Amino acid sequence: MGRSAWARKVREDIARVAGFSANVLVTGPTGTGKELVARAMHASGPRAEKPFIAVDCAAIQGSLLAGELFGHVKGAFTGAAYASLGCFRAAEGGTLFLDEIGELEAESQSKLLRAIQGKTVVPVGSHEEIPVDARIIAATNRNLAEEVAAGRFREDLYYRLNVVSIGCRPLADRLDDIEVLARHFLAAASEGTGMPRMRLTEGAISELKSRQWPGNVRQLQNTIERLVVFNEGEVIDRRALSTLGELSLPLDAIAGEIGPRSADVPSKEPSSPALLSIVDDDNRQRDSSVFEPGLTLAEIERRHIVNTLEAVDYNQTAAARVLDIDRRRLARKIKKYGISAPLLGRGRPAGRKAA
Repeated sequence: MGRSAWARKVREDIARVAGFSANVLVTGPTGTGKELVARAMHASGPRAEKPFIAVDCAAIQGSLLAGELFGHVKGAFTGAAYASLGCFRAAEGGTLFLDEIGELEAESQSKLLRAIQGKTVVPVGSHEEIPVDARIIAATNRNLAEEVAAGRFREDLYYRLNVVSIGCRPLADRLDDIEVLARHFLAAASEGTGMPRMRLTEGAISELKSRQWPGNVRQLQNTIERLVVFNEGEVIDRRALSTLGELSLPLDAIAGEIGPRSADVPSKEPSSPALLSIVDDDNRQRDSSVFEPGLTLAEIERRHIVNTLEAVDYNQTAAARVLDIDRRRLARKIKKYGISAPLLGRGRPAGRKAA
């Protein structure tokens, strides 16, 4: 997706390569869409009706990788109560996507090379070679040529993988794509909220284009999703984007003072300092659970709402005041996330629970 020269060129490359079974190496910084390129090649070629199997090589290392890739027979090791196909055989006739290939250990590189060269796999606990037909697409954010020169990556495996190479460029080098991507992410994030679809002003687009985006497309997507959650009203302008620095603070800090307000958003009555003190005390112990790695933005918001409700004894009026949102909007979010608890909605005065 995009209208930059790179986007047009990569679409042409995908269309040209998709019809062949040659191995492909997709390179580029983290967050630039390497897996999307791989999935587009799979979907555009004759293997589209067969499986697309993705493996994160960085997450599976050592002896576990062999079982993940090549499968195992029943009883191959303690706990192997059943046989497993492995990713190579699961991708039969389709595509095997090896993400973060540059993170593989030397022993795993050797085993992978043998499987790619011979187009066979030997399940763990077996000596039988089983033929496989799976197209290999690998991806990395490392410079594998430099890794080969440094002795950290096998040269023969590098050339086996790098039959065709497609490079993904940083978002900062693709400014023409930012508007297209931002509007796409905004439409996707707005769906299912039950609220009118938001829109970006030209000033907001200019502000997005002026940023560096070290996290690339993934960072842009997260930014748009964060705006959908926190923006008041249906219009996202340059001023709304200027508050993103404040949105990187812990959520209990945002609940108290969220920074500059848009001129067109009416000011709300400030939250009670005593009430905020209660919330701060109660949420201080919960922050680590709210911000666990891997949580979606929706789950973070749900946990923060639950924490705030607990801190004020489920008084929705008080919770809405702490969260700095309209009570009806809080009620919609409670319904959306299926939050339920004793006394929810009765509106009893906020305060500490009885000992």
